[in-house]
Amino acid sequence: MAGNPGVAVLVGAGDAIGAAVARRFADGGYTVCICRRDAAKSQALVDELRAAGRSIHVFSVDARQEAEVQELFARVEKDIGPIEVCLFNAGSNANKPLLETTEKLFFKAWELACYAGFVVGREAARHMVPRGRGTILFTGATASLRGGSGFAAFAAAKFGLRAVAQSMARELGPKNIHVVHLIIDAGVDSAAIHARMKASRGIEAGEIPPDSLTKTSSIAEAYWFAHQQSRDGWTHELDLRPSVEKW
Repeated sequence: MAGNPGVAVLVGAGDAIGAAVARRFADGGYTVCICRRDAAKSQALVDELRAAGRSIHVFSVDARQEAEVQELFARVEKDIGPIEVCLFNAGSNANKPLLETTEKLFFKAWELACYAGFVVGREAARHMVPRGRGTILFTGATASLRGGSGFAAFAAAKFGLRAVAQSMARELGPKNIHVVHLIIDAGVDSAAIHARMKASRGIEAGEIPPDSLTKTSSIAEAYWFAHQQSRDGWTHELDLRPSVEKW
């Protein structure tokens, strides 16, 4: 890709999906801004990408705090460049029986996965709409479509985020802003999922059957694919799962 195509702001960019998307868009020539609550946790990734000659920045931001999100977008636009891509990837997969789901837990799940997504998407749109271009990406989950036992809080939050993304897509599409909601209907091949599988089922990472978890690089490629689409054939919602996943 000739020249620098612009800036990709990745909010809630942790060590799994966020890191993979950072690598993919950096490889595509974008200046990547990794944004998470503790920026220091991404230092190894920053060092890796800079060593490869990529343009990378990192910011500490709490996506639940409107003022922090507004300051982030204003700073990136002023000091780094026009934001062409924005990913919202924050969320907490809360799993609690209904009778143990407190008001605090329910609210925190909604605040992080839904409210924060609204704030981030709105602020991205505020900068993209005047230019008449941009892509806004949202990470969804199985819980975006189906409320499972023990997932009342998480599913409510992800259902809500899906509604935010749909509403944004219908409003912003005619303004040439592509809004994408990616449903990851799978376990993600990551250290966190490996630890969870070991704790719940005693399965070591090396014992997990090949291709039974979705790789973070595959998720990043799906986002890249959607971002590259021509405006006469945009995808709003895309679902990913391994071939062995039941659905």
